[in-house]
Amino acid sequence: MKKTTGMDRAATRKWRPQTQAVRGGTWRSEHGETSEALFLTSGYTYEDAQTVADRFAGEADGMTYSRLQNPTVAMLEERIALMEGAEACRAQASGMAAMTASLLCQLSAGDHCVAARAAFGSCRWLVDNLLPRFGIETTVIDSADNAAWEAAIRPNTKVFFFETPANPTLDIVDLQFVCDLAKAHGITMVVDNAFASPALQKPMQFGADVVAYSATKLMDGQGRVLAGAICGSEEWINEVLLPFQRNTGPNIAPFNAWVVHKGLETLDLRARRQSENAVALGEFLEPRIEKAGGRMLHPGLPSHPRHDLAIKQMEATGPIFAFDVGTQDTAFAILDALELVDISNNIGDARSLMCHPASTTHASMSEEARAEMGVTEGLLRINVGLEDVADVIEDMDQALARAGIR
Repeated sequence: MKKTTGMDRAATRKWRPQTQAVRGGTWRSEHGETSEALFLTSGYTYEDAQTVADRFAGEADGMTYSRLQNPTVAMLEERIALMEGAEACRAQASGMAAMTASLLCQLSAGDHCVAARAAFGSCRWLVDNLLPRFGIETTVIDSADNAAWEAAIRPNTKVFFFETPANPTLDIVDLQFVCDLAKAHGITMVVDNAFASPALQKPMQFGADVVAYSATKLMDGQGRVLAGAICGSEEWINEVLLPFQRNTGPNIAPFNAWVVHKGLETLDLRARRQSENAVALGEFLEPRIEKAGGRMLHPGLPSHPRHDLAIKQMEATGPIFAFDVGTQDTAFAILDALELVDISNNIGDARSLMCHPASTTHASMSEEARAEMGVTEGLLRINVGLEDVADVIEDMDQALARAGIR
C-alpha cells in the first residue's frame, strides 16, 4: 500500500505536531522522491485553453502563476498551517512583508488599530508611521497591562496587534485575556509569534485570529534565507489576505520556501534545546548582572514579572532574552570581548548571537520612543544557540569580566 503523504489532509491533521513538522505538506511527484522537490518556475503550461480559463476563474484546481501558487511554496504553507493548527497559511517574502500584509489587507482609512508599545523596531514603524499615512488611527499601549487593552478600544477599532514574547524587552501578553476581549468586541487579533514559533506557542489555541511570522528566525533556524508567513482561517486567508497579496506581490521565492520547509523538520528539537540553553545561561548571568546594578529580562526565570504566565501559555520560553548593563559603553565592551558568541542582529539561529538593540534593530526609532519601550542604552539581546551551553557560559564569563562585571 502506498504510504500516506501530506496530500492527504485528513490524515495529516490527525498526526502529532512533531510528525506534522517532518511529513506534513509533502507532495510527491511520479518519481517518488523522499525529499520535497524544488519547483523553480514562474509560470505553467496547460493542455488546452479551457483548462487555463477554468483555473483563472477559480472553477478548477491547479497552478496559474507563481505569484499566486507554486508547488514548493504550497508545501511550506500546508506544513506551517498544520503546525499552527490553522486552516490556511500564505507564505511571504520576509517577516516584515508578513506583518505589513496582515495589517494593510484588512485596515482602511478611518479604522483604528491598538498595538503593543514593546515591539520590533520595524513593527513600531508600521504602527507609528505607515498606518497613519493611510488615515488609519493607532494607539500604542503597555501590552502587559490588561486594563489598557480595554481602555484603548474605540467604536472603530478593528485590529489588536502585538508580539509575545516581545522584541527585545521580552514583554509577555496574556493571550487568553486579550483574545477573549477581542472576540467580545469583534476585533481581529494579529499575533507576531516569531520569538516562540508554533513549536513553543500556539496563539490560535487561545483564540487568536491571525498569527504572523518572520520565518527567517526559528523556522529556518540557520540564518540562510528571508521568509515570512501568515496563518488564519481559510475564509480570512482567501477573502481578506489573498486579494491584497495577489495584487501587491509580497511573495516568497520557491528556493527560500524550500529551505524553510526543510528547517521545519528540526524546529521542535532546536527550539526546545535552545530554550534549555537560554535558561541555563540566564541562571548564570542573573546574579552577576544584578550585582552590577543591572536587570534581567528573561521569561524563563522566576524574576520575570510574567514568568508564571509565560510558563502557562508556552511549551518553553525560547532562545532569546535580554539584560541591561547600564550604559552603552559597558554594553559595547561586552560585545567587543566576545570570542565565541557572534555580534549579530539576527535571532532564532542555531548559533549564539548578541546585539545592542538601541544601535541596531531599534536605531531608526526616536530616543523617546525607545525609552517608552524600555530599549535603553545598556540593553543587550542574546539569542542562545545549539552550542554546548558550557562554552557559551565561559565566553560570557570572560566577556563580562573584561567589561568590568565580576
